[in-house]
Amino acid sequence: MFQVFEHPWGLLITAAIVVLILLIIRSISPDKCRWWQWFLPLLIVAVAFGLDYFIQTDTEKIKSLIKTATTAVEEEDPDAIEQLISPYYHDSFHGSKQHLMSHCRATLSRPLVEENITRIGKIEFSSPKTTAKATFTVRIRFDQESYIYDFKREMFTKVELDLQKEPDDRWLITRAEILAVDLQPFGWKDIK
Repeated sequence: MFQVFEHPWGLLITAAIVVLILLIIRSISPDKCRWWQWFLPLLIVAVAFGLDYFIQTDTEKIKSLIKTATTAVEEEDPDAIEQLISPYYHDSFHGSKQHLMSHCRATLSRPLVEENITRIGKIEFSSPKTTAKATFTVRIRFDQESYIYDFKREMFTKVELDLQKEPDDRWLITRAEILAVDLQPFGWKDIK
């Protein structure tokens, strides 16, 4: 089934079809055309842009969450990251949100990342859209003052996030796993 919130461009196609119909009606029966009929396609286009601007889909919310998280790492802001993590967080290395956040605060306490460039690979939703899995890659360019910069100037990481939709329609990260670093299999246990 076509979902207009996921694909507002469908309304743009509808507006183009309405224009064609109006042109056909005008050529077949000019007496049935009214000046106000031309506002119908404009109204459909306005609705399409309004839906795209004002209504954020679950996919857009997850992409925004990932962008916010990578920006927070760039800015070395663990408090912003903490807002994106579920209280029920756990992964293969961190048993709780508190453990992850203490690791995060220790790592981000000194200059580390200059820029993160994110490319989202895929987002898969569960049957009722209450959980999702997002896989993406991040190209990390390290800060010149970073303790890693002399060893490595940039790094490619592949990350998988498990997310859960909260009752207030926000998405929070319940699990984060590092899948690869520089195209080599990698995990939290390798970071220690």
